[in-house]
Amino acid sequence: MRLSYSSIESYKTCPLKYRFQHVDRIKEPKSKEQVFGTLIHSVMRFIHAPAPSQPTLDEALNMFSQNWNGELYPDEREDRAAFSQGVKIIQEYYRKNDPNDFTVVDLESRFAIEIGDDVTGRHVIAGTIDRIDVTSDGYEIIDYKTGKKMPSQDKIDNDLQLSIYLKAFLNRYPKETEHLERITVSLYFLRHGVKLSSTRTREQLDALDSRFLDVIKEIEAEKFEPVLSALCDYCGYQKICPLWKHKFLEEMTVEDDDAGKAADEMAEIRDRSKSDRRRIAELQEILLRYMEQKQVERVFSGSNIVGKSLRKTYSYDEDALRSVLEPLGKWDAVRKVDGIALRGILPLIPSSDRDRVEKAKTVEKESVTLSIKKSKEIEGLDDTVIS
Repeated sequence: MRLSYSSIESYKTCPLKYRFQHVDRIKEPKSKEQVFGTLIHSVMRFIHAPAPSQPTLDEALNMFSQNWNGELYPDEREDRAAFSQGVKIIQEYYRKNDPNDFTVVDLESRFAIEIGDDVTGRHVIAGTIDRIDVTSDGYEIIDYKTGKKMPSQDKIDNDLQLSIYLKAFLNRYPKETEHLERITVSLYFLRHGVKLSSTRTREQLDALDSRFLDVIKEIEAEKFEPVLSALCDYCGYQKICPLWKHKFLEEMTVEDDDAGKAADEMAEIRDRSKSDRRRIAELQEILLRYMEQKQVERVFSGSNIVGKSLRKTYSYDEDALRSVLEPLGKWDAVRKVDGIALRGILPLIPSSDRDRVEKAKTVEKESVTLSIKKSKEIEGLDDTVIS
């Protein structure tokens, strides 16, 4: 199987999207974010391309402006905001980096490396490394990111993409395997103007194949379930995805309309339920304050009685409890050490042992509950607890 890092990442994000892209070969229209990212990458390549002198900031901005496609943004305000974001990214990059200070070995370096063996199966992972620099003591592998999110350093230290890029680099320069500590792998988050860097150990690289092979095994098993996430907002397959396609139905039947009404009503009830719970909590607080001020345990209204009770939750010293129950042959009956489990066996043991069980428990939490019932003329109805 031949895969790219992006296809592996696509499968990890949403197996169904991977199937649409790489099994069914359904072309996905590029999103505005993808087109934006591609243009920024082109500008980065333009800035660092080999030349007698590197482009100035104005030249880089001019290149960005000439290749901007405003037709992707029907909303003029969105178009201006995206264009301004691109300008800001380039300006910030020049503010923090002088292109003349870097010795670039390669730009958009393509690679294809083999993983696996005759037992696990041989596969090819292909991709493109944005940039490789020679540094004062070794090399730096850099990948640009134009997304809004920036991960933690811990994620950079374990980033799969950077690991596969390093492995591809070492496939090209095998002698450098002996100097891993001199090779830096970096993700440059252009929106934030921040570069996060890391290194890799021999052990991390040795474990790389198994991480890919685990994903490949799932792909070969045709596990293509959809996954709902925030990334769905940027997916071009919503119209055919079972999680989204109802949103795009053009002809609505009676059943469709009933389902829509049911969804709306369910949401209304849920929201109303949340509001009711909040109001009950407020009313309970009013009643508890009143009971405390008046030193009463119950409040009588025209037709209802609200009573207060103290609920205690206990925890048990397991060793002490076991010493009591095990000699009586009752320990196995207590599968979970709590009051509910013990209530069923306490009447069956001697009173002296019940006293020892009582000593093994301590109050873990106390909470006040209120119950409400109808007054005498409608007696016989069960209490309703409103805590």
